[in-house]
Amino acid sequence: MPAYLIVHNERRGEDTLLEDDPLDFELNDGWIVFHDQHGPCYAVPREQVRNIMRIDPQQDDEPDQAVQPDRR
Repeated sequence: MPAYLIVHNERRGEDTLLEDDPLDFELNDGWIVFHDQHGPCYAVPREQVRNIMRIDPQQDDEPDQAVQPDRR
C-alpha cells in the first residue's frame, strides 16, 4: 500500500503520513494534491512543504532455501 510522508517547513515534528491504495499526487497551481480512487483526498500549499517521501512497506524476503551441498 503506497504511503507518503509529508515533511512540513514550519511544523517540525508534526509531519503528515498519508496511506491509501491507490494513492498518487500532483502539483497543481501551487498546491500538492493527493488522489485516491475516489478523487482528491488531501491538499497542501507547496510553500508549506519541505519534502515528500514515499514510504514503501518492507517486503518480506522469501524464506531462505536450504542449500544442499554439491555431491558430485
